[in-house]
Amino acid sequence: MNSNMKKLMIMAAAATMIMSGCAQKKETAQAVPVESENTPKVYLTREITPESLVKIYQALGVKAEGRVAVKMSTGEGSNPNYLKPELIKNLINEVDGTIVECNTAYGNAPADRQDERNNSENHWKVIERHGFTPAFRVDIMDEEGDMKIPVQDTSHLKYDIVGSHMANYDFMIALNHFKGHPMGGYGGALKSLSIGCGSRNGKAYIHSAGKMEVLDMAKLWTPEYIGDQDGFLESMAAAAQAVTDYFRARKGIVYISVMNNMSIDCDCVDHPEPVKLEDYGILASTDPVALDQACIDIINNQQVTAKNDPTDLLNRIDKQHGIHTIEHAAKIGLGSREYKLIEMER
Repeated sequence: MNSNMKKLMIMAAAATMIMSGCAQKKETAQAVPVESENTPKVYLTREITPESLVKIYQALGVKAEGRVAVKMSTGEGSNPNYLKPELIKNLINEVDGTIVECNTAYGNAPADRQDERNNSENHWKVIERHGFTPAFRVDIMDEEGDMKIPVQDTSHLKYDIVGSHMANYDFMIALNHFKGHPMGGYGGALKSLSIGCGSRNGKAYIHSAGKMEVLDMAKLWTPEYIGDQDGFLESMAAAAQAVTDYFRARKGIVYISVMNNMSIDCDCVDHPEPVKLEDYGILASTDPVALDQACIDIINNQQVTAKNDPTDLLNRIDKQHGIHTIEHAAKIGLGSREYKLIEMER
């Protein structure tokens, strides 16, 4: 073999190595992370019926045992968007559950209106008017006070302050109505676990990012106490983790979110903004972070049509930096933002 031929062969080999290296680099850069066996599953059904609610609960493969608390909002006095008794009845009966609530940390309803839920007397009247009693067992968990449970993340909170009746339950189903929220940007599993399970004092403690442990209505909603938005969102994540830890140490907890009647306002708003989104379906998971992330992703992927417009809800979430609750919850180890979506109809 002459010297020219050897040079040609060496150059060809070098070119092959360079091309191979470039191809390998490109392939690595575009690679999609491989789904692991630990990636949380989020189940989805597009049917919003009493039967599908039971079906998606059963798909989780976690049986509610012992004394079962079903945490949900029974809705502010004149709010029409809360999850209705006829939708939830089959699930409540399936698990022999008790609907649990806590009083709110806002509002001073006139005596003749009785629409707000800032005290147990008025709250019971709203619960009855919305049809939850006598159809179900209902428990206002902070009617007799509150108790403190540990938090892992002490960035803002020293503990979580929840309704004292939480001690009466072994298992929780966080049954959430996914929608917007005036302060949190959106309301889903994390909000239901934190603000929803917080006593009146607990709600003040979370909203003030740990500055107010005993509710003082004259001070709570002032800039001195409500001024750290990210601190509030991070406190929600910490409190949600505390409730999750509490029930995981007992018999367990699962999370279900219903995406219907999605106003930009929460069920805690007496007169919410009109609904501009079409009903989507029901999602469920054993991971509250994955569940909230999946719901947010669905809203982000909605197309604007004459009957379906996610713009206002997305703006509300962005304005209130709502995604930060999910970010912080994942950071402190409550759950994962990655998930595998399983469409049950398929």
